[in-house]
Amino acid sequence: MTKPAHEQTANKSGHFAGLDLDRPIIMGIVNVTPDSFSDGGEAFRVNDAVGRGRAMRAVGADILDIGGESTRPGAEPVPVAEEIRRVVPVIEALADGGALVSIDSRRAAVMTAALTAGARIVNDVTALSGDPTSLGVVADSGASVVLMHMQGVPQTMQKNPTYDVPSRDIRRYLAGRIAVCEAAGIAREKIAIDPGVGFGKNLDHNLELLAHLDVLHDLGCPIVLGASRKRFIGRLSGADDPQDRVAGSIATALAARALGVQIFRVHDVGETKQAFDVWEAIQRGAIDVLDQSERGQDRRQRNVTIRDPTP
Repeated sequence: MTKPAHEQTANKSGHFAGLDLDRPIIMGIVNVTPDSFSDGGEAFRVNDAVGRGRAMRAVGADILDIGGESTRPGAEPVPVAEEIRRVVPVIEALADGGALVSIDSRRAAVMTAALTAGARIVNDVTALSGDPTSLGVVADSGASVVLMHMQGVPQTMQKNPTYDVPSRDIRRYLAGRIAVCEAAGIAREKIAIDPGVGFGKNLDHNLELLAHLDVLHDLGCPIVLGASRKRFIGRLSGADDPQDRVAGSIATALAARALGVQIFRVHDVGETKQAFDVWEAIQRGAIDVLDQSERGQDRRQRNVTIRDPTP
């Protein structure tokens, strides 16, 4: 029997950062920033950020992604020392509590401080190309890494982005970054890839990419999707406030799961997990019914008596 796309592709890489990829993995977003596009300022204080991370973990987050610098369109860089000051105490508190923590940063010094504080994953919007020493930091630490595609830089990335075919161009870029990482000593099993929805892409680019996420599977790395509350959802639905885009975010996640995406970076952990729990149960039920039907048909065929046509 032919299995659905997500069953065929979801286990290609087996594990990432110690997590089994036979189910959707949820990465909860904890922004320790005053200016992130969706929730800037809500968890800017250490205690608030730690509380948010713990609450996300309680409702199903597998990874907590801690960021101290906004990379929204038009965002200005934060001084390295300030970024470190924001994220390190949050990472220490959450990692000490047993959480699997990711650091969302493009600076090698921040990565180093975060890994020392207990982070085990580096999530870099520049795919380890923005800081010349970041490749060495990840390779030497043995950390896992998420390589994201971004055309341009946050300050200018939404000014007339251009592609031939987005999914194909992004696949080519990520293949190149994987090769660079491997040459630097980062094992492929340590790498996940993120096509970078909304990072240097207009609405049409995002939709083409989301419809063809499965072209990334042959790169042999788990796929991370970060589409939660993004602007394209507002454009399609009329939801101007990012906090009104939860339903659209979940719809996007389910569509991506059907194409075999394994890891989902989201703001709304509990709602997303509930949707996945129901969706996965329905998929398993459909497969079980088909399996039972085929087994029954096989039994009926074996029980058919072929009569001798001769008198």
